[in-house]
Amino acid sequence: MLLSGADILIKTLIEQGCDTVFGYPGGQILDVYDSLYKHQNDIRHILTAHEQGAAHAADGYARATGRVGVVISTSGPGATNLVTGIATAYLDSVPLVAICGNVPTYQIGTDSFQEIDITGITLPITKHNYFVGSVDRLADIVREAFTLAMSGRPGPVLIDIPKDIQAAMCEYLPQTCSVPIEPFPAKDIRITEAAEYINNAKRPYIYYGGGVVSANAQKQMLQLADKINAPIGCSMMGLSGIPTDHPRFIGMQGMHGHYASSVVMSHADVIIAMGVRFNDRVTGDRTNFAPGTKIIHIDIDGSELSKSVIATCGLRGDVKKTLEKMLPLINERNNPLWWDTINYFKKQEKDNLDTRPGMTPRNVITRLNNYLGENTAVATDVGQHQMWSAQNLVFKKERRFISSGGLGTMGFGLGAAIGAAFGTKERSVLVTGDGSFGMSLQELATAVTYKVPVVILIMNNGVLGMVRQWQKLFFDNHFSHTILDRKTDFVAVAKSFGADGIRVIDIEELDVALQQAFNYDGPFVIDCQIDKDELVLPMLPPGGTMDDIIVKVDE
Repeated sequence: MLLSGADILIKTLIEQGCDTVFGYPGGQILDVYDSLYKHQNDIRHILTAHEQGAAHAADGYARATGRVGVVISTSGPGATNLVTGIATAYLDSVPLVAICGNVPTYQIGTDSFQEIDITGITLPITKHNYFVGSVDRLADIVREAFTLAMSGRPGPVLIDIPKDIQAAMCEYLPQTCSVPIEPFPAKDIRITEAAEYINNAKRPYIYYGGGVVSANAQKQMLQLADKINAPIGCSMMGLSGIPTDHPRFIGMQGMHGHYASSVVMSHADVIIAMGVRFNDRVTGDRTNFAPGTKIIHIDIDGSELSKSVIATCGLRGDVKKTLEKMLPLINERNNPLWWDTINYFKKQEKDNLDTRPGMTPRNVITRLNNYLGENTAVATDVGQHQMWSAQNLVFKKERRFISSGGLGTMGFGLGAAIGAAFGTKERSVLVTGDGSFGMSLQELATAVTYKVPVVILIMNNGVLGMVRQWQKLFFDNHFSHTILDRKTDFVAVAKSFGADGIRVIDIEELDVALQQAFNYDGPFVIDCQIDKDELVLPMLPPGGTMDDIIVKVDE
């Protein structure tokens, strides 16, 4: 059938199984929006308040579902407003397709109104990007973009479509939905080598990240852990990959990770790392990270192997397929002495838990846990509240913790929570801070317009908490521009947008507010007042080692 480029784009998105897109219209993408109007019964468009919010919503949708998220913008500032969202997805390996309009091809390079080289700008933060120079290639480019976004290590792909290409006519031939490129296991020789190291381990530790969830390798990872009787820790991106209450799971590792998980990792003689990076928040001083420990590192992205720490055995391949080939080579054993050590550190962690009554960060999050369903996605912004959430939230199902890890994007949370709600078709939760929420609260308009049932819990301490914590611990209490002291009434703001909300100052009021929020048909804001001097502990100082870990601070 003969169709315009815009119609071909929308037809191909539908062909790829895309049922929801997020975006914001503008002059150079009008043909596409006209096609969205014509196909509104087949594909739903969610109009956000800002293009960055649209990108984060597509990201949250993708994280919660495992499917490709799609965001659409116009040229110029519309396209550049996507950049932070694309970078967020890139650093966290989220499958995303970003579609931008551009000025007509005959105006490219003339500095036309709202012309920008968005492919050049996004080259370092995409798996690949396309400038569509001919309508004949458009459908195949969209299909390739979906395949690339899903395949190997997932990530964002950008498609830049000039306005005349959107209007040009071309024959469209429907095809079946794209599938990821078939994943491959690591080489047999590497698998055999890794199995030998694992079989000789007396203190094995399994450390996994978001790559295990992307590969759907949780079952095989747990089978390995059972065979060698190993504890399991994770990066922040791995949270919710396995149930929080699994007996082998000892928590998140890293700068603000669980004490037991971080210290146990430092005492292991073999670390089996899967689908995870060894970034600075994990290792501290890389030159003194896990000295003498054998590191077995499995990752689909070969560039991660020995990038930050030297792997004793690096295995480039799909985690699931690699483990399936490795498991028959692994000997069963018990390691009782190792578990004595693990339980000792678990007890130390328990002894150091904050058990104060009242509106403490831990109490706030544990109360929230009482209202979460098995399928409830919890998004966060970035800061202290993010770490308190990571330390204390309880998850039963994978893909239910949605947070910006690699880029650390303040303002990510509300868009992501909206996208997650559309993806799961259920109520979502946003845990945020007053600083982060101030960067994205305009997306309340989106949540109200579409009656998105999202509970927004603001841990409001009147400061930029995480930065202030660093100033307190490492900059002699020089609180330079981290005291917000704003007069913003978040409940009044919520109501002005058409949402509802309540301000709480004690833990009993919080319970009442949570009941009200989870029964409300739409977005509900809880402005939860906490003390500005609350800290995220434990904390591994930047560039420190496990000998430097801070578990308590004397006032």
